[in-house]
Amino acid sequence: MRLLLFSDVHCDVVKCRNLVTMANDVDLVIGAGDFANQRVGLGTSINVLKNITKPTIVVPGNHESYSELVTGCHAWDSVTILHGTSTEFEGQTFFGVGGGVPAMEFGEDEEGWSYDFTEEQADDLYHFLPKKAILISHSPPYGAADRGERKRLGSKMIRQTIIDKKPKLVICGHIHESWGVTADLEGVKVINAGPDGVIIEI
Repeated sequence: MRLLLFSDVHCDVVKCRNLVTMANDVDLVIGAGDFANQRVGLGTSINVLKNITKPTIVVPGNHESYSELVTGCHAWDSVTILHGTSTEFEGQTFFGVGGGVPAMEFGEDEEGWSYDFTEEQADDLYHFLPKKAILISHSPPYGAADRGERKRLGSKMIRQTIIDKKPKLVICGHIHESWGVTADLEGVKVINAGPDGVIIEI
């Protein structure tokens, strides 16, 4: 099974068009969130990405909410949106959770727009991760593909969930400085996909 992985397109039409082209060569497309910019412009990305006709699984990022993504994708026939839920494709279970975990620290003028969860709130969603599933998580686990400019920014709760549940693969985004990074977390591969897209075979 060939997968196209991406995240964090943030209304970049050129990146979205490239992903539509890349999707022709895979079986399944996975988008790990952040289609909009601070809750604005979701349609800019989706109007291009909806031309992907291959089966596609996405989760919301912290720049759009789950409900906004559901509404925005109403005309994208091939997409499935996950948030604390799972779906199957060719016998493989995929489980997805969106939003920023833990809540990001923004300046006072930017507070209120980010779709975030505390570690405790997110634990109620990640708790349902089936063993051997492929995890699509907008936020990375702490210590794997999560290094920002000054420090690691991933979730310790997501890290522990991965160690406990041992998913087959983890696809994430969120931390721009780690786009394209692949890490190993106690035997589990973690890929911070980024907007250029990554094609892998499983």
